[in-house]
Amino acid sequence: MRFIQRLALAVVAAFIVLATPAFAQSAKPVIPADDSLYQQFGGQPGLVKLMDDFMTRLLADPRMNPFFKDVNQQHVKEQLVAQFCELSGGPCKLKGPDMKKVHAGFDIDRSAFNALVEVLQQAMDAQGIPFSAQNRMLAQLAPMHRDIINVP
Repeated sequence: MRFIQRLALAVVAAFIVLATPAFAQSAKPVIPADDSLYQQFGGQPGLVKLMDDFMTRLLADPRMNPFFKDVNQQHVKEQLVAQFCELSGGPCKLKGPDMKKVHAGFDIDRSAFNALVEVLQQAMDAQGIPFSAQNRMLAQLAPMHRDIINVP
């Protein structure tokens, strides 16, 4: 059953990313009116735990390591916690430059973006985040691919 769920999540993620041009006019996600998604991720402690796991996995993955090994990993984790908190309807507000500016110069192609999504899915699974919550978060993140992918 777990394999089927992962396969379905991968298909949904791919569909969201490929369908995103329909939302091209608004790269900003719509923040949920309630904090139910935030709660499904375990609130602030759950997001911190998720991002600790995610960063460990990013550094261990040979596809992702080159993008993350020489950055301030603590800062990246803090930014990701704030971003996921805000996107899930939590009380946080992400501060700092926009996604396009943050990712400029990193030569991120679709393959690298998809690898990051795969590693994120692994981290969410490992943290026991419900499948439906994973899909909702991926839907929030998907519109950002236009600002992150910067190499054809």
